[in-house]
Amino acid sequence: MARVFISFAMEDRSLRDFLVGQKRNARTLIDFTDYSVKEPWSSSWKTNCRQRIKTCRGMIGIVTSNTPKADGQLWELKCAIEENIPLMLIHGYSAPERKLSTLPSVISGRRVNLWTEDNVVSFLNRLG
Repeated sequence: MARVFISFAMEDRSLRDFLVGQKRNARTLIDFTDYSVKEPWSSSWKTNCRQRIKTCRGMIGIVTSNTPKADGQLWELKCAIEENIPLMLIHGYSAPERKLSTLPSVISGRRVNLWTEDNVVSFLNRLG
């Protein structure tokens, strides 16, 4: 089972909970250990967070309209890229009107996948 960091805007905590809930569903092939940050840390949170990210086999970034103003999430995504951690971005919502037309610069040019079981399982399988 791969250790995966889930990056999300705090306003989208329910989406993170939903993704973690999917892995608990016996009918799904999704299986990972969630290593996301659920509570803000002290002033040294970036150091702590970088260490946590570096111990993960991959990161799933949940992208919503909250992402561009989520400084913590943007930093986490940048950290994963800097540390060469495999990163899969997924749309937090499937409705086209809720998708971002312009991605924040840290993830600009990267593909944002639809949030499907097949996409998540495929990413997890690539992590080994």
